[in-house]
Amino acid sequence: MAMAKPKKKRRWLRRLITWLVLLTVAAGAFALFVLPTWQAEATTTYVKYTASRGTISNALSFSGSVSVVNNETLTAGAAATVRTVYVAEGDQVESGDKLMRLSSGETLEAGFDGTVNELSVEEGDEVAAGASMIQIVDFAHMKVTMRVDEYQISQVSEGQACRITVTALGETFDSEITHINRISASQGSTAYYTVTCEMDVTEDVLPGMAVTVTIPQEEAVDVVVLSKDALSFDVDNSAYVLQQTAEGVMEKVPVEIGVDNDNYVEITAGLSEGDEVYAEETTSASASTGLSSLMSLFGGGSMPGGSAPSGMQNSRQNRDFGGNFGGGSFGGGFGGGFGGGMP
Repeated sequence: MAMAKPKKKRRWLRRLITWLVLLTVAAGAFALFVLPTWQAEATTTYVKYTASRGTISNALSFSGSVSVVNNETLTAGAAATVRTVYVAEGDQVESGDKLMRLSSGETLEAGFDGTVNELSVEEGDEVAAGASMIQIVDFAHMKVTMRVDEYQISQVSEGQACRITVTALGETFDSEITHINRISASQGSTAYYTVTCEMDVTEDVLPGMAVTVTIPQEEAVDVVVLSKDALSFDVDNSAYVLQQTAEGVMEKVPVEIGVDNDNYVEITAGLSEGDEVYAEETTSASASTGLSSLMSLFGGGSMPGGSAPSGMQNSRQNRDFGGNFGGGSFGGGFGGGFGGGMP
């Protein structure tokens, strides 16, 4: 029994030495692989942009839907028998055309130019007073309704030119704002107002189709244009760009800006067409590489999801732009009757 205690002490001592060795190795690995990446400073890179000449525009953009302007359903004035039906479904009629004659002597006539959309009776049918007989719809002249919130309604006015694009068809029609309902149609925290515009359409445009309505705001033609990503701003909100000197040093160059959208901006002073400028980008070193190395040292493989290279520099291509610069999230510039501006 007396020999058992020295053996236990030796086993305990071996375990202690093993743990001390493991802790020493772990500490060395942490200092070698992980700590340098955690202490690494951010890396600054520069992305090059080139000023070009073109047309830039912006516009408001709203979603809406198509509905009919003229729609009537004719009914029987009294109980009667349908004597004569002069039209069929799909026929084109003009205002004043006879549609059908009843035994009561009543003759139903079209109230406007349109299409026989639905015929509910046939010759010889008995009908009651007020029964629906025939529906006439003007599918050539439609209206679009859209909701405009309280922050943008001040920029919309009756008579304002707009362009309507039917989403499903890709067809575009010129129009103008015909009515603004100034009573809010919403009950939430933001007020919305119903705005209407009318248009003459092709036969494949149907009620209920979704549309995008764009209203032009500003346009600058044949001007110096630059990507907005190349711009920086001082504390007083004055714009500047970075240009490289002959010595390779980046210096701030003040610029003045004009028309802009979400992607591009007009440069009214400070740059010429073809000038190259730079935007500063800062990337932080990642500790994942060091952690992965530490895991692999202990047989744990790579970090879950892979590892990202430490200190990777941004590899975006240089930005060179030319041509027309419409849109951004404001729906783009206009072509045709609005002077262009779409890319």
